[in-house]
Amino acid sequence: MIRLPLLTLRPWAMSDIDALARHANDRRIWLNLRDRFPHPYTRADAEGWIRFCEGMSGPPTIFAIDVGGEAVGSIGLELHGDVHRTTAEIGYWLGASHWGRGLATMAVGALTRYAFEELGLERVHAFLFEWNPASRRVLEKAGYTFEGRMRRYVIKDGRVGDVLLYARIRDDAPVPH
Repeated sequence: MIRLPLLTLRPWAMSDIDALARHANDRRIWLNLRDRFPHPYTRADAEGWIRFCEGMSGPPTIFAIDVGGEAVGSIGLELHGDVHRTTAEIGYWLGASHWGRGLATMAVGALTRYAFEELGLERVHAFLFEWNPASRRVLEKAGYTFEGRMRRYVIKDGRVGDVLLYARIRDDAPVPH
């Protein structure tokens, strides 16, 4: 569990099913995530996600973003293996009713610190769709550096687009709080 003044990153719990289904069932969120994130997002999807998270072993890498005792989003690290074993991809989403308050930036900063300090990673990176300027701002405010554009790399909702790659490495300036 990672506690910050305005939010907590904590494990998902079965008591989060209704909040998860409510916040995740938003086309605007789905448009900026991989297709494995369903839309519409149902109560059954929420239950399946929480069961998946509960079944994970090893150090926690997926967290609910809790604001005021309610799960309002999710953030996690997908750890890589083999020669990439000191690297992870970070991914996140936040319910629309909580946009514009800096919460995603706080969560990204906190999980990035955790990745370096607790998991011993050397690099954390994120891929984002070119049409998502809000996520670009989140990563930049959390100290991530733009590393490149992968042209025509994705298709989402029938739209072909570029993906932007942002990253932080352990040797960068300290992660902002």
